[in-house]
Amino acid sequence: MADAFGAHVPVFRELTASAQERAWLARLPNLVTALERRWDIHTGSPYRTGVAAWTAPAITSDGALAVLKVSWPHREARGEAEGLRFWAGDGVVRVLRSDDVHYALLLERCEPGQALSEAAGSAEQRLATAARLLRRLWSRQPAGGLALERVGDVTAEWAELVRERYRRLGRHLDSGIVALGAELLVSLPTTATSEVVVHGDFNPGNVLTARRQPWLAIDPKPMIGDPAYDPWAMLTQMGSPFDGPDAVGVLGARYRLFADLVGEPVERLLAWSVARAVESALWALDRGHPDAAHGQMAEAGLLAGIAGL
Repeated sequence: MADAFGAHVPVFRELTASAQERAWLARLPNLVTALERRWDIHTGSPYRTGVAAWTAPAITSDGALAVLKVSWPHREARGEAEGLRFWAGDGVVRVLRSDDVHYALLLERCEPGQALSEAAGSAEQRLATAARLLRRLWSRQPAGGLALERVGDVTAEWAELVRERYRRLGRHLDSGIVALGAELLVSLPTTATSEVVVHGDFNPGNVLTARRQPWLAIDPKPMIGDPAYDPWAMLTQMGSPFDGPDAVGVLGARYRLFADLVGEPVERLLAWSVARAVESALWALDRGHPDAAHGQMAEAGLLAGIAGL
């Protein structure tokens, strides 16, 4: 376990901004050791992905392949176990053990575990795979008593954070796009015509090849709300759609394709993408990543233009 903790692991580089984050990182080695003993597992070297959780391959006492995930205690991680249990392994990894107090999960391991971002085929073919999986997740209707947050409640709070962060840090950003993003974060949930349990972080790195089913989603940040909230990360992070000479054409075509495959209006997918890109930009600025913030703002502006907003 000598190589399990330290700056070579992404979470140790990212979670340094506050005293609370640094204190959690200091406690993490002992917490992992305690979980290994309690759940009778052996962990290997941690994965070098993810910035809000420590994750590592694990083997259980009966030889099952698993993943130990210990998340920095934050709002978006709170519903992960409940969301995964709601989907009950249909299109997602299964929960083997959980510790809600310590934000720890023992999860089914995906093997061979290749990310959709690295899979063979064109971007359009991989997006079609993603769309089929996402429709599968959406097909299971929320039941009463499901203790997940609602998209509209969360994004309304995000809108206030966007405005506050802009006033404090972002005056150099495009004020019109910032205002548009904040307004959409509030208004879009009120015009949704259906509600599902959204994955919440449906990006190309969070869909992996597996044996039990061909593709399984990992790392959800589930909420209940508008399905059109979900596709933004998949559509903008599959390949490099913003980089070519015809970014407008490429993005427009992939949004129309995905909208058709998932049965949602392309206008709503685009509007949610603008809203989420603006929120992400102001979050990045607040975390001290101005280059990422400017990149996200540029993407939001381009998507707003495609949408005619």
